[in-house]
Amino acid sequence: MARAVAGELDPRFGWPLSPKPAVVRPFQAPSGPYGPGHRGVDLAVAPGQQVLAAGPGVVVFAGLVAGRPVVSIDHDGGLRTTYEPVVPSVPVGTQVWRGQPVGVVEAGHPGCPVEACLHWGVRRGEEYLNPLPLVQTGLAIRLKPWTG
Repeated sequence: MARAVAGELDPRFGWPLSPKPAVVRPFQAPSGPYGPGHRGVDLAVAPGQQVLAAGPGVVVFAGLVAGRPVVSIDHDGGLRTTYEPVVPSVPVGTQVWRGQPVGVVEAGHPGCPVEACLHWGVRRGEEYLNPLPLVQTGLAIRLKPWTG
């Protein structure tokens, strides 16, 4: 089952690219485990640009999937982020921190409408989540005491 995160998880990640990238293809939850959809977001990027860990975690995969280079990182709370097509610069088992480089983007992501795209996905178990609500915006709302 796949669905978008709707306030059930607090924003905890940073952007996997710097500066903040344009989203060129949004998340589209599939209707079922094998149904059509887009199980992540595509972010505009320059070929060879560094990809950053969205949050602290451990690299659990760094290699080829169907001929494309992929990096996957496990995070607290059962979340796994995946970055493709990314030529890894970190081996499996590496502890990474938010903003740490994990590889570089390779051109050639299918369906990318610009020169190159980073496909960034998030899963909790078998459930695909929209990564965008998990990005911290830097905006903090604080209530001041009322002294009426």
